[in-house]
Amino acid sequence: MARSEELQISTAKRAYRNAKEEGNRQEEARWANVIGDILKNRGEYVEALKWFRIDYDVSNKYLPEKQLLPTCQSLGEVYLRLEQYKDALIYQKKHLDLAKDANDLVEQQRASTQLGRTYHEMFLKSEDDHYSVQNAKKYFKSAMKLAQTLKENPPNNKSSFLKEYIDAHNNIGMLEVDLDNLDEALKFLAKGLAICDEEEVVEDDDGRSRLHHNLGNVYMELRRWAKAREHTEKDIMICKRIGHRQGEAKGYINLGELHYRVQRYDEAILCYQKALDLAKSMEDEDALVAQIDQNIKTVKEAINVMNDLKKEEQNLKKLKRNMVIAKGTPQERKFLLLQNSCLDCLIEKSAMIFAWLKHREFAKRKKRIASELCDKEKLSDAFLVVGESYQKLRDFSKAIKWYTKSWEGYKSIKNLEGQALAKINIGHVLDCNGDWTGALEAFKEGYRIAVEAKLPSIQLSALENMHYSHMIRFDNVEEARRLQLEIDKLKQSKVEELDEKHIATDCCSETDTEGDDHCSDDMSSACLEVLRKSGSNGSVPLAASGESNDDLPLISLIRPSKRSPKDKTTDTANNNISKEPDETSPKSLSKSTSNQQTVVGRKRVRLVLSDDEGDVPHEVECSARRLHKRPVDFAASDEFTRKISPASSDDKLQDTSPVASRSPSRPCNLINIEESTCSYKSVGNRTVSNGKNTRSLSNAEVVIGSDYADSASKCDINASENLLHRYNSPLKLQATDNEVDGCMEFKIDDNKINVAVSSFMAADKISIEPLKVELACLYYLQLPVEKRSKGLLPIIQNMECGGRPLESIENLDSLRNHLMNVSVDVLINGWIQKRLMKLYIDSCKELCETPNMKLLKKLYVSEVEDEVNVSECELQDISVIPLLNALHTHKGVALLDLSHNLLGNGTMEKLQRFFSSSGQKYGDLTLDLHCNRFGPTALFQICECPVLFTRLEVLNISGNRLTDACGSYLSTILEKCRALYSLNIERCSITSRTIQKVADALDTESVLSQLFIGHNNPISGNAISSLLGKLAILKRFSEFSLNGLKLSKTVVDGICHLAKTSCLSRLMLEGTAIGTDGALRLTRSLFSSTQEPLKLDLSFCGVASTYIYELNTNAIFISGILELHLGGNPIMQEL
Repeated sequence: MARSEELQISTAKRAYRNAKEEGNRQEEARWANVIGDILKNRGEYVEALKWFRIDYDVSNKYLPEKQLLPTCQSLGEVYLRLEQYKDALIYQKKHLDLAKDANDLVEQQRASTQLGRTYHEMFLKSEDDHYSVQNAKKYFKSAMKLAQTLKENPPNNKSSFLKEYIDAHNNIGMLEVDLDNLDEALKFLAKGLAICDEEEVVEDDDGRSRLHHNLGNVYMELRRWAKAREHTEKDIMICKRIGHRQGEAKGYINLGELHYRVQRYDEAILCYQKALDLAKSMEDEDALVAQIDQNIKTVKEAINVMNDLKKEEQNLKKLKRNMVIAKGTPQERKFLLLQNSCLDCLIEKSAMIFAWLKHREFAKRKKRIASELCDKEKLSDAFLVVGESYQKLRDFSKAIKWYTKSWEGYKSIKNLEGQALAKINIGHVLDCNGDWTGALEAFKEGYRIAVEAKLPSIQLSALENMHYSHMIRFDNVEEARRLQLEIDKLKQSKVEELDEKHIATDCCSETDTEGDDHCSDDMSSACLEVLRKSGSNGSVPLAASGESNDDLPLISLIRPSKRSPKDKTTDTANNNISKEPDETSPKSLSKSTSNQQTVVGRKRVRLVLSDDEGDVPHEVECSARRLHKRPVDFAASDEFTRKISPASSDDKLQDTSPVASRSPSRPCNLINIEESTCSYKSVGNRTVSNGKNTRSLSNAEVVIGSDYADSASKCDINASENLLHRYNSPLKLQATDNEVDGCMEFKIDDNKINVAVSSFMAADKISIEPLKVELACLYYLQLPVEKRSKGLLPIIQNMECGGRPLESIENLDSLRNHLMNVSVDVLINGWIQKRLMKLYIDSCKELCETPNMKLLKKLYVSEVEDEVNVSECELQDISVIPLLNALHTHKGVALLDLSHNLLGNGTMEKLQRFFSSSGQKYGDLTLDLHCNRFGPTALFQICECPVLFTRLEVLNISGNRLTDACGSYLSTILEKCRALYSLNIERCSITSRTIQKVADALDTESVLSQLFIGHNNPISGNAISSLLGKLAILKRFSEFSLNGLKLSKTVVDGICHLAKTSCLSRLMLEGTAIGTDGALRLTRSLFSSTQEPLKLDLSFCGVASTYIYELNTNAIFISGILELHLGGNPIMQEL
């Protein structure tokens, strides 16, 4: 204890004794509170509680009720730190009630903050506590609102309440982290930091420290290592300067994890050692010390795994050399199987230490080996692992591509188990990518297949993911409850017996049992030893088993995707404890774990790696038998690395899993999952990799050399260079795409450009046109400034390899044979001006941003620059800024397609400013924003932009979670945007209330001709009937979509009336279940009067063969139909 602290507490105790002797109750209570606060700040919570109880008893007996405010606050805070939540809530609610009675906004704000934190912690430690997360949101939002009110109208001149306002952003940001909304979290945390800068908050401020800490964690989850390191180091320096040892220790823990994530193990151990020294210097921080010790052990185990991986790579090289000799002999197949098994082991090891680029390299090699073996099951397994690699690397579009290939492969061989797992994996990626509706559908499909195949463990995984979606994503409490009952029921069933029965009857692939002894002895023993240490739910890697691994089904390794309440008790010690955001709190809200997996009941589980092996479930024990048929929700890589726990401050947010919280203030035998938000399944550990979206580090962006090669006249360009190169970061340790897939050298004039082979190969065929586009963009980027100033890009004509046109080379193998050491000569046929592209690149340079390669390609192929299509470019609110700046300079835009990106409301605000300042008041405008992350207030920006009232003709906002909060905005848009003829609001989570507002906004003057409202739920028949009545009076209405809505007889009658009164050209009723009678009535109505031929979609409507018979017998029907879709109906079964 420091001398000043000794003196401080001694003085306070002397003042307390004097007040007590004098009978001065007010001073007696005050000094008891002061002593308790000093002890609390030193981490001596039990002793602090004793003094706060004295304060409360004295105040309650002798003082006015208002005097209980500070003591209730203090008691609530300490009980929270001790994780006694019921007691904490009692005093915090009393604190809030007293503050309301006294009309004291200051205390109301403090009480709301504490209540939010308590409910937040309860949510993190629960299975499915929907009530807690709702209350956490409510109280955090209330605290922010009150803080803003107090900041704008402070009750006195002593405090500006700026600190509370900043901390409120931190609190909500951390809640968003735990709800897997990293982009929203980044938005709140960055705004908090921006407020610090705007208000000129001093650099050495504990509020800044928390924000830097949490931003460092969020960037770490987004794999933006340079940013993560920058913020974490700032956090450490601030804590050091203000003497906050606990915060400094936790900063070093997070810096250690950052080094650990990129395999810088020596630096990681140094950081953990610094954290350990600081933790040992503090009182009551035994849990923190224990966690750091565990983290150091985990790093040392990772070093062993890395060494084993290097040895096994040498083993693989020997097998490859032997393969060359065995080519064309009877031994060829044997060596292929040995390589396949060795690659399984390497995939396992690389996943365990987060070497995801290595993991991808091995996965793609495994794919090639499986192709040579002509084994469809192994090939499907390989596709699944490649998908995992891309998911862990946050390239979600490629992850979906490979998972879909895997699903198709399993489907072709009728492997229901593989299909179910692939569907669940796809669901995880969609969820990570913000497509929550699509994710839920994928989980449902995975569940349906698992039920059909009688795979209870996969059913459980799918049900838990569905439960998570309904509870967290869609706020559907009733459905979440129903699913929880299903989960409980399934857990109680005899899963073991069913699994054993399945194992006994399952068939294996013809190559499943071949080549078992695939890994070196060293590797096998290392894998076994590490995962034995891994603890209760650990699994044995592929190389660990001496028995045949390949003859067991995937089901043998399925484990529950959530842990039991019993398991959860291990993570709760002294974590997630809040401090009030006032001057007495050196670390207000969490320096969070920032782990994306912090939400309860989530899709995947992190395993405990403790020394307790007594509670290993049957499914985990099975994992030694066939790790390459691994379940969806667990992975050895995640299990292993979860021992590394990034720091959380006293109030750090805890993860829901046994390893969830990265709080250093709790005992942790636990392991942190890396960065993803989904569980995974791999060969060895087949994962459904997790993760929130961030810009791709491989193909989505390209790094331009220093200052965009302004001074370069001749240069070599590597098209796949990692973003870390841009920062010259020491954290870059893993291979780039070129090192994994190989690259090809192209020569344009005197410039050499290296392009990753994977970027222009499609199904082992060379894609010439995409390659030409990429080369043109890369060539332009390396030109000196003076040559780029005109915005002229090359038109690639021919590419020749050794005198032979590149397009004449059949496949990759042929290409490699021709290439050897020869470059591909590229001939330029001319130049084309791309002004917008030039403006975009210039804007990137100004903002020190790396140009997005996908976006550059889109701009290059665009024939009309006024039509800007940048869909599927992985754009986020920050990375889209250079494009918006370029558009601002460019001025004219007739079409803007931003669909299938990761944009939020911040982008919509910038768009509104762009359109308002563009000066373009005339000309049609198409705005396609579907499948992003816009919320209801995004539409408010359109309502606030008068320019759009006259220009906006097409608005597609489908696939965004608008909810009914958008109803009034949609109504305003329909009333004011008089040129609007097409509106698409499908899959926007709206209900009858919003549809009714849309109907009310329509009048006879509206030019609306296309309306799409499908796949929203629930929408009542009355609301649709009301809408149909309004559509019937419109003069130009012609296209209508009700896809996915269950339509009643009354609604079908309304559609029949609309068909008679309007000249429909397209009617989409897929999945509406109108049946044969409804379809016939509608068809008769459509063609009872003179009408243009139309497109009619009745797929999945329950239409029987009777309908076909009626069509055949009535020539008028046939002549009036331009297109008719009847897929998914039981017609062929009856014919």
